[in-house]
Amino acid sequence: MKPEPRDLLGGLSRGLAIIEAFGTLRRGATIADLARTAGMTRAAARRCLLTLVSLGYAETDGKHYELSPRALRLGGAWLASATLPGLIQPQLEAVREATGESCSAAVLDGADVVYIARASARSIMAVTLAVGSRLPAHCTALGRALLSALPQGALEAHIAALTPEALTTHTRTTPDAIREAVAQARTQGYAVVDEELALGLRSVAVPVRDGRGRCVAAMNIGARTTRAGNAVLSERLLPALRSAAVALRDSIPG
Repeated sequence: MKPEPRDLLGGLSRGLAIIEAFGTLRRGATIADLARTAGMTRAAARRCLLTLVSLGYAETDGKHYELSPRALRLGGAWLASATLPGLIQPQLEAVREATGESCSAAVLDGADVVYIARASARSIMAVTLAVGSRLPAHCTALGRALLSALPQGALEAHIAALTPEALTTHTRTTPDAIREAVAQARTQGYAVVDEELALGLRSVAVPVRDGRGRCVAAMNIGARTTRAGNAVLSERLLPALRSAAVALRDSIPG
């Protein structure tokens, strides 16, 4: 049931918008920076920031603001209460042990994927990731696996709202190219992305479904292209992911 506007707290909405704005700005952002990013007046942003500082969620030198370590409690509260990361983590670790490669799980949040669990291998990758990291959905295998599970209408709305950035010379950015890549992932049941997020990085991902068949997350393996050729991907990496996804389907209630 959708709540009535009169039942909503505008101050809370603005405060959360300011917290999210920190995620897209450099450290030491000004009131003007945060107000512009959050889409509110400077006066409103100032009140939100002073409240966050008084509660210990932000710090300031009088001109510049940044979130304090206390802000980690907000994400930590979700991780502590959510069952999905805990169910997925053992499977990620099993995939890492079977393949020797890093394995991650993520969910879709707007134009991005958000990492909810990760098992890292001892290798130097082109990107540094941790739980809570965000990456663009349009050029990641995790994102395409998640998008492939959307109804067509929801997918078209997602693509229409994108302003995709080319992170490498290989990144697909046009609506038709993204649509084609997602359709291929839907047909195959998995997504492969070659050097679209970072040069030298190849990733394969599969949807994670619950007991009723609903997509609740996606899992991927990311590896250097020199270690993840077609034969390795099809014979070792993809089977390990699919096996983990099957095991999770039996353990995630619908």
